[in-house]
Amino acid sequence: MTLPPRVVTVTRRSELDELLARHGTLGAAGYFLRQRGRDLAEVRRRHDAQAAALTTVGAAVPADWRRGHVDRADLPRFLFGPEDIVLAVGQDGLVANVAKYLDGQPVIGVNPEPERNPGVLAQHPPTAVAALLRRELAAEHRAMVVAELDDGQRLYGLNEVYIGHPSHQSARYVLGTAGGARERQSSSGIVVGTGTGATGWCASIARTLARAPALPGPTETSLCWFIREAWPSPATGTTLTQGQLTGPEWLELTSESERLVAFADGLEGDHLELGWGQRLRIGLADRSLRIVPRR
Repeated sequence: MTLPPRVVTVTRRSELDELLARHGTLGAAGYFLRQRGRDLAEVRRRHDAQAAALTTVGAAVPADWRRGHVDRADLPRFLFGPEDIVLAVGQDGLVANVAKYLDGQPVIGVNPEPERNPGVLAQHPPTAVAALLRRELAAEHRAMVVAELDDGQRLYGLNEVYIGHPSHQSARYVLGTAGGARERQSSSGIVVGTGTGATGWCASIARTLARAPALPGPTETSLCWFIREAWPSPATGTTLTQGQLTGPEWLELTSESERLVAFADGLEGDHLELGWGQRLRIGLADRSLRIVPRR
């Protein structure tokens, strides 16, 4: 017997939810915001828009289909099935957050306020979901980056992976490339980004460099990488500080610090840890995000 598809809705707590969890009442939350020159009405409007979007999306799912729901904070513990269709209801960052936990499932990015906050990944208005679920989904593939420890642990990212000290202070390591170059370095970390994430962290680094490599486009299967604030000294060099990775090319990092971490897409709580002497390889992932574009 073939099971019907399961639609998994992914959300994150609204700013109003976070304020109420911290301050307890709307009055206290409003006072907190006023002290910072902000208005509770704006926060409530965004909260109500998200709630309305979830109602519309929920009504769009066929009655005989299965349903699931997961908050962003619980993504590391949620098990997606191969037949799932994922609805990421929120801003672009939510699509990136869920991408690292998927393996080929199509993602529909739903924007609660497309007129006020147009999205790049969250492109669809809530009212478009019903029609999308009634037809075969045509997905666009976005390259992802993977970091793999020498013990087999893996971490995937849609925008970028950061490797460095947990506090972003100086990290010591040996960097190696597929071409055989090696250099002992001390820096505030390595950022390896995709074309999807090239307009964010990697772009801000590239703007500070005189001869930055060309950043990949959103659908290109290549990566860019940068060393942040490499420190020259008698023991550490600064010649391998930027570049591109295509096809099977990779970077290898061997830790010379007691503790380094690797995390993806800003989710610092979900990370890999490297002890002294451990090795980490970073390159193009063997999976990609299948995102449903707006036609």
